[in-house]
Amino acid sequence: MNDLRKPFRRQPSAIKWMILIFLSGTFAGVLQTLHVPATLLLGPMFAAILVAVNGVTLQLPRSTFLGAQGIIGCMIAHGASHPIGSAMFSRWPLLLATVLAIIATSSVLGWLLARQGVLPGAVAVWGSSPGAANAMMLMADAYGADIRLVAFMQYLRLVVVTLVASILACVFVSQGQLAGNNWFPAISWSALLATLALITSGVAAGRALKIPAGPLLLPMALAAVLQSSGLMQIELPPWLLAFSYASLGWHIGLSFSLATLTHAARAFPKILALIFAQLLICGGFGMLLTTFAGVDALTAFLATSPGGADSIAIIAASANVDLGFVMAMQTLRLVLVILISPALCRVIVRHLESGK
Repeated sequence: MNDLRKPFRRQPSAIKWMILIFLSGTFAGVLQTLHVPATLLLGPMFAAILVAVNGVTLQLPRSTFLGAQGIIGCMIAHGASHPIGSAMFSRWPLLLATVLAIIATSSVLGWLLARQGVLPGAVAVWGSSPGAANAMMLMADAYGADIRLVAFMQYLRLVVVTLVASILACVFVSQGQLAGNNWFPAISWSALLATLALITSGVAAGRALKIPAGPLLLPMALAAVLQSSGLMQIELPPWLLAFSYASLGWHIGLSFSLATLTHAARAFPKILALIFAQLLICGGFGMLLTTFAGVDALTAFLATSPGGADSIAIIAASANVDLGFVMAMQTLRLVLVILISPALCRVIVRHLESGK
């Protein structure tokens, strides 16, 4: 089997990218015929996983991924700038309580897995953190945890959450994102150039200021303010959104590798069980939102999904949900995970080690 992979691995990078793009289009086309939402995210993600686990090393340029985050941020602002702000300010007690409950239960779940010896203590705790994958991996590495297992847990959860959310959204909607759209409609080139300038400056400022998830959140905030004040028109043609969705899918999929999968093979069933336990717990909180707060079921599930704010945004934009509420909770969760989880994880790991 390894011999069969060698000719593929030895191909120039340009050929590998052509193969990845072809596979992405094929998977996206198949999913589109099944009326699955967010096909332009899922198709490239599945193609990238297939390529990566076959030992082919490709790396999406960092600037491309950051730009894609900025585009998605502007897409969110364009579709729900007022609802996000309204949900954040008018329903902040509900949002805050739900997010804190998700973080707390995820931490308890990681602690229980470590106590039972299901996974190494630090790996279970850092890997169970509901989001902010890159930050959690860096903190886990600094604390001496096996970063490969933590990375595998974080990115596998991102894939599972994205897939489950898409399947559930498929029950509620009849078309995927951008289905039936004119790919090259008439656009305002001045507005497009202004939007691209905002994305570029927002991404650069987010990185320079080291704002958590800055390349996504800062362009989103700037676009929301400028659009709501009438100072700017956000222009995002379908082909640009498709590029950003595909870039995100490739980034997720290419994060896997044959070496990582081999290393994590023994722990795979336990890690998958942890992920589905988190999904069930977050789904339970979603049911509470539906029962006691009047939030519709799909909106509640997408809002409470553990991780992947950018991918959840793409799925939510293709479904008939309250995008403002979804992104308000996802944004708040992302920020609080980055602010709270590192200290919380360190305390839990220290407690586990002291109890040995």
